[in-house]
Amino acid sequence: MTTDANARMDDSLIALRRILRATELYARDLAGAVGLTPAQLRVLQIVDDRDSVTPKALATQMGVSQATVSALVDKLVAQGLVERVPSKQDRRQTNVTVTTDGHTRLENAPDALQQRYVRKFLEMADWEQAQLVATLERVADMLDAKSLDASPVLTTGEIRASKKP
Repeated sequence: MTTDANARMDDSLIALRRILRATELYARDLAGAVGLTPAQLRVLQIVDDRDSVTPKALATQMGVSQATVSALVDKLVAQGLVERVPSKQDRRQTNVTVTTDGHTRLENAPDALQQRYVRKFLEMADWEQAQLVATLERVADMLDAKSLDASPVLTTGEIRASKKP
């Protein structure tokens, strides 16, 4: 391997570590500020945006399993930030709604890391966006991360392999 290839490899590993470190620091800051994980904050944001949402719709929007959403909602219910309420249209369905405490917690939450990313991403030209997505997908493939349960939430912590159909 050439010296240039070694330097590029080191640079790529440093960049990956910086990304991981940024997500770790954000998660710690978020926990300190409002006592939530980034994934819990995202659930709270989605529920707040939609007023009322089913766990299935949450799982679909976040790109995670219903079991993952159920665990996240359980934790938010335990903190009094969301409630499970029977659907007015179909009593067999349960919807998740934000409580007054949940609204307050959202107002006090720091700007989410992924929101910063989204703002910068949208400022990029279309070709840059496509190139970045392709590169990130390639990195995920290189790390054998195709089958990991992942949502568009920049976070660290427990990640599970998704179930194969």
